[in-house]
Amino acid sequence: MCAEIRLRGIVIIVGNYGSGKTEVAINLAVHQHGQGCRVRLADLDLVNPYFRTREARHVLAGRGIDIILPPQGFLQADLPILDPQVAGLIRQPGDLAILDAGGDAVGATVLAALGNAFQAALPSPQMLQVVNPFRPNTDTVERCLAMRRAIESAAQLKVTGWIGNAHMMDETTPVHIQQGYALMQTLAEVSGLPLVCMTADESLANRTKALRMSCPVLTIRRQLMPPWRKPAALSSIKKE
Repeated sequence: MCAEIRLRGIVIIVGNYGSGKTEVAINLAVHQHGQGCRVRLADLDLVNPYFRTREARHVLAGRGIDIILPPQGFLQADLPILDPQVAGLIRQPGDLAILDAGGDAVGATVLAALGNAFQAALPSPQMLQVVNPFRPNTDTVERCLAMRRAIESAAQLKVTGWIGNAHMMDETTPVHIQQGYALMQTLAEVSGLPLVCMTADESLANRTKALRMSCPVLTIRRQLMPPWRKPAALSSIKKE
């Protein structure tokens, strides 16, 4: 039996464009909420105007998850607006504060602007890098490490763990997850950083049990969908 995902304090989610980090952040928030943890989620993606945490704000609020967003008039704006509430959240994160930063090193620069707040934070923040091994910039251990270095330099913070998000969108099979897991295991060994969890779409979650992965598996119920598709219902996530 794999250990359960347990996150507390400040958890920063970073990754390259297309890694699926925002989907992971949303589902982590809901999962931890389902484990009895009071969760607050801050949208720090000031670069990419598409597929941001704010797109799921209504369903998250309906689950009782506090979300910090830019001011109402700027929700859909492609502008670098950092809400002052974020610094307060870092200083007083409560049970769990998840910060969803923008993609690549460019998106991670916002974290450097919060450096003073992070330095005063107790316990120290965790920064988890989401990796999709099927994306061009993270399809080898060397490229994953190069992306890590670029993000760390921009954020002025160190990555403390990995999240494997191995998928090929609707074409994903358990074989893809198994292949991704193998790369993530090697990445964890080479870097000396833990593999916090792997992800699996809810349609594949039961089939991943046969893979016997040694880390927890986070079930993904996709929320960030193109306009012609409906997001999955998060209400099906229950405390285990």
